[in-house]
Amino acid sequence: MPLPRPLSPSPLPHKSIAGPTGRRQAHGFPQELATEERTGVPTFAVEAAVAALVILLGLVVLFGSRNLGSGWTTDGPGAGYFPFYIGLILCISGAGTLYQALLGKKRNHDIFVDGEQIKRVLSVLVPAAVYVLAIQLVGIYIASAVYIAGFMIILGKFSKVKSILLGLAIAVFFFVMFEVWFKIPWPRAC
Repeated sequence: MPLPRPLSPSPLPHKSIAGPTGRRQAHGFPQELATEERTGVPTFAVEAAVAALVILLGLVVLFGSRNLGSGWTTDGPGAGYFPFYIGLILCISGAGTLYQALLGKKRNHDIFVDGEQIKRVLSVLVPAAVYVLAIQLVGIYIASAVYIAGFMIILGKFSKVKSILLGLAIAVFFFVMFEVWFKIPWPRAC
């Protein structure tokens, strides 16, 4: 009796899912595409920047608490007593993190964010910042309608008519709900 034949081979070439660097690669794609080197901001640089901001915040708290009176008074601790020590703790922890980020033996050289990732973040962050500014100029209802419709058209790839109608409908709904039913005024144009 003859042995059964093995199943026919897959049309895709059989390759390892993990390349030589240990990174996953798409099945059937060339090795060069999967092991493309990422470029961008290293993690230790971001850690150093955040540590510097923490130190700056600590210094602001320190000097503000000194103006309030950070010493001990006849009634007990002054108004700035506890904030002074909070600012001191912030400065010390920020300095330790800054040292580890810049001079530590185990500096993290991995890429924190690459160009493509930062573009995606900015595609949401910049319109959100413009939206907040637009609220001051045209009010929350018009700004919200434009913001929702813009996101639907640009990022969601919805049709312009559907996006504009939905943006207007949501703005009208919130106007009726807050201004008419609950009698809560929201920011309007100056």
